[in-house]
Amino acid sequence: MKKICVFVGSRANYSSIKSVMTSIKNHPALQLQVIAGASAVLDRFGKVEDIIKADGFSIDFSFYNNVEGEIPVTMAKSTGLGLIEAALIFGNLNPDYLIVVGDRFEMMAVTIAAAYMNIRVAHTMGGEVTGTIDESIRHAITKFAHVHFAASEDAKNRIIKLGEDPKYVFNVGCPRMDLVLNEIKVDSNIVLNYIFDNFGGVGSNKFDLNEPFLLVSQHPVTTEFGENKDQINETLAALNELKINTIMLWPNIDAGSDDISKGIRSFRETTKPTWLHLFKNLPTPVYIHLMKNCLCLIGNSSSGVREGATIGTPVVNIGSRQNKREMGENVINVDYHRAEIIDAIKKQISHGKYKSNGIYGDGTAGKSIATILAEIEDPPIQKTICY
Repeated sequence: MKKICVFVGSRANYSSIKSVMTSIKNHPALQLQVIAGASAVLDRFGKVEDIIKADGFSIDFSFYNNVEGEIPVTMAKSTGLGLIEAALIFGNLNPDYLIVVGDRFEMMAVTIAAAYMNIRVAHTMGGEVTGTIDESIRHAITKFAHVHFAASEDAKNRIIKLGEDPKYVFNVGCPRMDLVLNEIKVDSNIVLNYIFDNFGGVGSNKFDLNEPFLLVSQHPVTTEFGENKDQINETLAALNELKINTIMLWPNIDAGSDDISKGIRSFRETTKPTWLHLFKNLPTPVYIHLMKNCLCLIGNSSSGVREGATIGTPVVNIGSRQNKREMGENVINVDYHRAEIIDAIKKQISHGKYKSNGIYGDGTAGKSIATILAEIEDPPIQKTICY
């Protein structure tokens, strides 16, 4: 039986790999191992570790490696601490494969540890093109990885162009779409009617989610460190002019997160917006239904590009974080300028829902990945460039 270790380092990681974890857990030839670390174990980022357990998964190890500060120096230090912790854990678990998701700095830490310890790496969501430091991390992990699970045909072809063996590169779609396509069949009222009572949040009032609302998720761009507070201020100024009921999530843990958080807190304290409600974290099903029912999603989260295409959510994507990622017709791209943001939001509200676009898969990625890992002839530990 192959031991497949999955590392979860953030709320986005978990939604991106949950269906894979379920399929591995249910496969008779595979044994699931789960490690939680980075922001996934921190309360101020919603402690995703608790959600993982509530979903019925056992966590074999969890570790703390994030250094406070959310600046480039602490990001680098956190990566180093994650590498040390991962080496100790892998020595105990001795997995056959480590699955890493996408492009986050915490993924780089566990990938390097696995590479030095001769553990095969399976990489999901490689081969894509975006902005920020994630772009570099993603392609670096591709060069460490032995098996590649791309989310689109374009990404698959790019991985092969990077010199990876086509024999081990598979277009399985994005595992997040597995959750989306199952969840959108559920009556949204069942989920949304108890969101405030069950998941808390901060806001001046508890508005009725049956009324029109906006959804906002804006994260720092590490390569634009020092500009993030000004960037979120433009978004908030635009929202304040519109004054439409809005649910906003706190930013992720990347360098610049503290600047965005300070910008939100300062705006909340000085403006006292009755239309704004803030959440640290929301379970994936809740977020999916918010995307399904909102007038528009605003910010720079990849969910607007991925889940948004599948659900048909109108999206206003701000800035460079999703630069050059494959997008559907549901996305309008704008710069960090309040007038542009306002104009784009109004256009998206006027347009309404878009048709579903399957560029990121058909909802079978989790099962496909588990089947491939169970049946594949294990690639050599020693990698070579294929020409």
